[in-house]
Amino acid sequence: MEEITAISESEILADVIASDQGDLTAEVAQAGLRWKFTDQAIARMNVLAQRNSKGTITAQERQDLEKYLRVGNLINIVQAKARLSLKSAGHSDA
Repeated sequence: MEEITAISESEILADVIASDQGDLTAEVAQAGLRWKFTDQAIARMNVLAQRNSKGTITAQERQDLEKYLRVGNLINIVQAKARLSLKSAGHSDA
């Protein structure tokens, strides 16, 4: 019987998005590379990360931090696919 191992949301998204295939148009790939957190979101993540490392984070703050991490993983997956797509198309801005 095959052993079932835990899978992360990031692994599922990478499979769905096919981040190992460079098949986005240059326009779509360049748009994906512009995705980023706002300065306000980065400041919030930093506060949450500091509270987490000090052990003073609340349950709600931990949930918020985990949400930011999941969104960050999604952005990383999309941007990996975008860079591969631009590289495959011979664009130097990958």
